[in-house]
Parts: sequence; C-alpha cells; structure tokens
Amino acid sequence: MKNYLYIIIDDNQESVLKTKEVADSFSELIFVASANTYKQGLNLVLEHNPNLIFLEIDPEDKTSNLSLVFINELYHYLRIVPKIIITTTKKDFAFDAIKYGVMDYLLKPLKRTDLLKTILKLDLPNHEVNLISNETVTDFKGTLKGDAIELQKISQGLMLCVKSYGDYRYIQAKDITYIQADNNSTDIYLNTGEMITAFKTLKYFEAILLHPFIRIHNSYIINRNHIARIHTGNSVCYIKNSTKKLPFSKTYKRNVEIIIAEFANGNYIEV
Repeated sequence: MKNYLYIIIDDNQESVLKTKEVADSFSELIFVASANTYKQGLNLVLEHNPNLIFLEIDPEDKTSNLSLVFINELYHYLRIVPKIIITTTKKDFAFDAIKYGVMDYLLKPLKRTDLLKTILKLDLPNHEVNLISNETVTDFKGTLKGDAIELQKISQGLMLCVKSYGDYRYIQAKDITYIQADNNSTDIYLNTGEMITAFKTLKYFEAILLHPFIRIHNSYIINRNHIARIHTGNSVCYIKNSTKKLPFSKTYKRNVEIIIAEFANGNYIEV
C-alpha cells in the first residue's frame, strides 16, 4: 500500500491531536499540517495538495465557518480533489455528506478500527470516485438509512407557498422537476409544464430542499426523480416527459456522479 499525505481541518485543537494520534498509528498515513478554520484549511490544501483531508463539519466555534460547503470550494481550484473523511460527533449530517461525495463519515472520538476500514478501501479501484461505499452506508443501517428515508419523505411531502402581492400559490415539492436561477429570482418548473417565479435565490432553495433535490449547476437544482437520462459526454441531464435538457458543470459534476451511483444502487438492471 502506498503512502498518503493527510491534513486535519478541525476547530478544536484537542480533537486535532486525538485524530492525529489515531492516524499516526498507520505507517502509510503521513501528517502534513492542521488548520482550525475554513480559510486556513483551504490555504493548506492548495499549498500541500494532500491525498486525504479529515474534516470537521459541525464546529463548536461557528466563526471557523467549517461545513460541507468547504468541499465545493475545493472544486473551484483543484482538478483532482483529495479524498474527504468527515470526522464529527453527530450522525445528523451523514446523508448530506453522501451528496457531497465524501469517502467516509467517522464519529469522534476516532477509533482505530473505523479508520482501518477506511484505509483498506483507499487502494480499491472503485474509489477513484470518492463516494461513500455500500459498506459505510450499511454501518449506518437504521440510522443513516432511516434518516435518508425520512429526509426524502420530508422533501417529497413538502408544500411550498409562493407568495406575491396577495397571491398564494401552493406547490407540492414532488411535482417540481427543476429550479432555475434568474438573477435574484428563481423559476420553478413543474411536471405539468408550468413555470412559477419565486423571489428567492437558488441558494435559498438549495438550503431548504433536501433529497431528492440536488444542485448540478450554478443555475440549476434538479429533482432526481424526474431525470430520464444523463449524458456525461455532453454534460447534460434530460427531464422525463420533456424535451428539456439541463447542463451540469464541472463544479457540480460530483453531484451527478452521486445521482448515477444512487440509481445503480436501486432496483436496477443495466443492459
């Protein structure tokens, strides 16, 4: 097994030392540096280009600005993003972490046996794409799987009220095929072919709409349940029962890879 350079990004210095202690028990892991804030962490990654990042996403010190959004920032600068291992104290963000394509999600305090499983997967060919493996998802059976189902129920059962000058328009989230940014407003497209404009940003909808909604472009959020086709060569997603095709960008290509992986993990036959 080859060596892997790693950095730790965590607002709690004691936690940094504990993670380093466990990681250093593996000869193939080579410590490079640690950071306590978003900005420090980004600078370290760009300077050292590590293979692995141990990332805290639920910091005690909120001014550190650590979160899953840090992963998106890496795609603005790097052609190949390091493998991300989330280290945090709660399971709450596990499902969101899958959407960001992290390699693994480990709970603090970090245990050597848990990290060993992750390291054993590092050289496997199917981890060229940093997706949480089926084994990891299984580890969260009853928690992560249950959370995923509940999140889907919440988003699918959610009703949006688009209000404009005394006009209240009610929309079932499950009927939304995609959402498109239009300056400071957002156009919501329904499976009926209708379009409704809401005076909120796309970032606002990205925050409130959970699975099965996922961002694929600076201008688009798509409901993966309405995807009929994905053409990776042309970088487009096709909408069911429509001629509409949405582009996906390099920044959000990982989200499209997650969609493809989720389809493959379902009731699926490839012909």
